[in-house]
Amino acid sequence: MATAALLLTAGCSAGDTGAGDPSAGGGSASSSDAGSRSPSSQRAAEATPPAKGSVKVVRTVAENLKTPWGLAPLPAGGLLVSSRDEGTITRIDEKTGRKTELGQVPGVSAAGEGGLLGIALSPDFASDRMIYAYFTSASDNRVVRVLYEDEKPAGEQLGAPDTVFKGIPKGFIHNGGRIAFGPDKMLYAGTGESGDRGLAQDKKSLGGKILRLTPEGEPAPGNPFPDSPVYSYGHRNVQGLAWDDKQRLFASEFGQDTWDELNAIKPGDDYGWPDAEGRSGDAKYHNPTAQWHTDDASPSGIAYAEGSVWMAGLKGQRLWRVPLKGTATSADPQSFLEGEYGRLRTVVSAGGDRLWVTTSNTDGRGSPEDGDDRILELRVT
Repeated sequence: MATAALLLTAGCSAGDTGAGDPSAGGGSASSSDAGSRSPSSQRAAEATPPAKGSVKVVRTVAENLKTPWGLAPLPAGGLLVSSRDEGTITRIDEKTGRKTELGQVPGVSAAGEGGLLGIALSPDFASDRMIYAYFTSASDNRVVRVLYEDEKPAGEQLGAPDTVFKGIPKGFIHNGGRIAFGPDKMLYAGTGESGDRGLAQDKKSLGGKILRLTPEGEPAPGNPFPDSPVYSYGHRNVQGLAWDDKQRLFASEFGQDTWDELNAIKPGDDYGWPDAEGRSGDAKYHNPTAQWHTDDASPSGIAYAEGSVWMAGLKGQRLWRVPLKGTATSADPQSFLEGEYGRLRTVVSAGGDRLWVTTSNTDGRGSPEDGDDRILELRVT
């Protein structure tokens, strides 16, 4: 059974109660807050989820999507989905499944694992109507923002792209691509080392990192290295970013041949690649919260719901539930949907006990069936 191959690791260098600087949006409560709480309230705040959970596929929201990658729920309803290979952003009516193409993002150069990847809404989307997108261009990986003008005709609803950040190394593989705004309203971006292993340990390189930026693309205040956007390093190919209910950041990462990882991210820490893949005996590397054999995971997007991180598996063709206590696992991870929908790419919270999940069978590595690719709505515990 797949879970038999799973090796769990404890909370490692971040400790069990926090995984980052609170001012940076990746940490636990401030010391003043912690000091004002009684021990019993602190224990309640760290209540663990049940050891065993469940997943029910409520419905198929949309079908016949081409290489879906990023997914962003709109505040007033609807889902935005990016197409890696076509370079388009489409709005899905989550009630009817109706698709409306907003337009194509100029400058996308899709090849291999590159193309139009993660998308995220501005923290001020209600007023500025900005969509952020991470994509592979002819020369690099970069982040742009585009104005969403829904009063215009379909296909013409995206404004001209404004480049927010550029110069992230590109390759046929390992382009990273996940972006998300944190609780601190800063922009986090997971990058890959583009197949050049040495970049991951080079703190001056943008490859193999988690970056933390202002919405305008500057190094965010409070970053661990002066005047640098680098938040953590020693990553191979970061594919998922999510925060728990204590504002602690977690990230999923492709391994090479042995171990895939779910990591609790602490600013300034070294996550080991290429010197360590998975758990290491060397104290200078931050060990993963959990790790899997690559056949069982090849992780992509993650989301937090009901006390657990939910992680999509591409090669593993399943959804993993990782129950947490602090930044450690509280029980063995469970797998769900194994082989039922093929490759799973992106997981996004739909609020409460609901998740949106996209399949990824049209990405050149899957076996598409009628209706692929899909967005599913799940209810989880």
